[in-house]
Amino acid sequence: MGQVFEKFHGKQWRQKQIRKISDKVYDRVKSQSITPSLTFEELYIAVLLVYNDINKRLPGPHFDPPTKDQVRVMIQESDVNLDGEIDREEFVKFMQKLTADTFIIVSQGLIIALVVAPTVAMATKRATEGVPGIGKVVQKLPVSVYASLVTLAVVMFQNSLEGV
Repeated sequence: MGQVFEKFHGKQWRQKQIRKISDKVYDRVKSQSITPSLTFEELYIAVLLVYNDINKRLPGPHFDPPTKDQVRVMIQESDVNLDGEIDREEFVKFMQKLTADTFIIVSQGLIIALVVAPTVAMATKRATEGVPGIGKVVQKLPVSVYASLVTLAVVMFQNSLEGV
């Protein structure tokens, strides 16, 4: 199952998603600029836009963008042609490096919600069927409904932990 999950949400999937978001943001920022590449200020605006897009589209915790100082350090590592600006390919690689941890955190949350929660639901359903009073109600609930309720509870619990 791990191999199947990797094919759908593995490294290629993450790179494709970052590429789509990065291209969209790069084009948006470049449409308002006269230089062929992104200056530092344009790069920082683009980073903020990418993080805003990620926070809107991906489930789980919202991620804080890096500070200007962090971006300054990273730009030196990403500026391959050393012209002080970032072209499209440098920008994509920059964003992939910058957001690598973001996708790991989101993937872990999805695994818990989609795999662990239904398994826990099945185990708790079996365990509570013998409890007086509650057992009869649990037995009447279809497994799919019970699993959905437990999964929803796990997702709500994950969201409540994010606020802490």
